[in-house]
Amino acid sequence: MRALSIAATGMLAQQQNVEVVSNNLANMNTTGYMRRRTEFHDLLYQNIRRVGSTSSDAGTVIPSGVQLGLGVKMAAVYRIHEQGNLNPTDNTFDMAIQGNGYFQIQMPNGDTGYSRDGTFQLNADGEVVTHDGYSLLPAITITGDAVDVSINTSGEVLVKLDGQVDYANAGQIQIANFANDTGLESVGSNLYLETTASGSPTTATPGTNGYGTILQGFLETSNVNAVEEISNLISAQRAYEMNSKVITTSDEMMRTVTQMR
Repeated sequence: MRALSIAATGMLAQQQNVEVVSNNLANMNTTGYMRRRTEFHDLLYQNIRRVGSTSSDAGTVIPSGVQLGLGVKMAAVYRIHEQGNLNPTDNTFDMAIQGNGYFQIQMPNGDTGYSRDGTFQLNADGEVVTHDGYSLLPAITITGDAVDVSINTSGEVLVKLDGQVDYANAGQIQIANFANDTGLESVGSNLYLETTASGSPTTATPGTNGYGTILQGFLETSNVNAVEEISNLISAQRAYEMNSKVITTSDEMMRTVTQMR
């Protein structure tokens, strides 16, 4: 009774689908979060009557044959790299990337992380850091006598010092791009790591061809669409119920066979 195992793979696949949808909904208010989409593959097929084989001594060929599928499996969970809404915050060190690119973050183990989350602050040394205290790369330090900080669309950090009229350049933000964004590894805390699949990053000044620009005082919201996710959740639930019905029906058929005398 192949239907039992086939339906079981269907239930497991829809369970995983619901887990992806639930993670999207849980991160509706996560800054810079990119929603995920589940992709499935059908499993191997059993050839009961192989297509293209000969059916007689005269050389006649079977046009379609008989192939029975063995179910479904999860193939991939894609990140949808779609620009989220840009919400104004009026905080000096909140930044959003309008377009392509990632902020570069210095991880505690020395690796470079990448993020769309532009929620930055100053630490005790005046360095621009994330909410976890990880430094923005290249490192930018704001001195204590600064009375105003302006970050332009090209990523220049301009500081007005107490008693001075002109702004001084305190650093330059660089953003990174990847050939395959979906190949980045998610490690939590809104951070991604480079992988073989993503390729090596290329960095440039914001506003360069192919790179986004920096907006000071804005944050990029999650690109999760609640209506679409609820629709996906209902669809997965219905598919799960139908697969469970197949298992129930198969069990009843087997019971009928075992009760025959």
